[in-house]
Amino acid sequence: MTDRYAVVGNPVEHSRSPAIHAMFAEQMGQALSYERLLAPLDGFEATLCAFAAAGAKGCNITVPFKFDAFALAMEHTERAARAGAVNTLRFDEGGWVGDNTDGAGLVNDIQRNARRPLEGLQVLLVGAGGAAAGVLGSLIAARPARITIVNRTLDKAKALVDGHADLGVALSAATLADAPAAQDIVVNATSTSLAGAASPVDAHVLKAGTLALDMMYGTKAQGFLDWAAAHGAEPRDGLGMLVEQAAEAFFFWRGLRPDTTPVLKAIRNELGATL
Repeated sequence: MTDRYAVVGNPVEHSRSPAIHAMFAEQMGQALSYERLLAPLDGFEATLCAFAAAGAKGCNITVPFKFDAFALAMEHTERAARAGAVNTLRFDEGGWVGDNTDGAGLVNDIQRNARRPLEGLQVLLVGAGGAAAGVLGSLIAARPARITIVNRTLDKAKALVDGHADLGVALSAATLADAPAAQDIVVNATSTSLAGAASPVDAHVLKAGTLALDMMYGTKAQGFLDWAAAHGAEPRDGLGMLVEQAAEAFFFWRGLRPDTTPVLKAIRNELGATL
């Protein structure tokens, strides 16, 4: 019997998740199918309920439904509860369980693929919206020396700091203009790349060798990547994060952890061929 999964969002036709999970399933010898499921903006819950009722085992959630998915889950993992958002649902018999694998995906990409252990580093998280909230807990768990959250509105950055202040890593909040200089890691969790902008913060946040990562990937991240490279930083897009968070979701569903290295290479090659 083939188990059904999907990525649910609006829009969703651009998603590379079906290709990623097909490679995971082949690698791990799992009988599953994975599809794209377009949900109307006013019909997310109905779409999800119909998919689950048809016997599906789970799904990934993408924009703009991660907060809606959180509300529909009967149970949440700790990282989903911290984020206040869900990007992975498992349809258990006793109820839907919600997880958020974005933060683990980001940290695994930084530490495993970019080979930058986060412990003891200075980290700048740019943005204080849902994307930043989804990754902050996992960044803290990697034990950097300090994480500074900068945002256009200071109150939102402060709210994120306050919500994670009990986790034992130094956290601070600032406006974009007051972002600290010479950071080891800079993560752009804003949507500025979608508008083709280079960076929401000044280049003084970088130093030679800073890892500058945009959560977008492909052409969407190019402005940020070019900006980082022009100032001596190591640019990185969000494709590795995408593959790593998918592996984390696969483990949440199947209890098996795929090898992401060949999958990331294949998706990167596929992406390069379409640019």
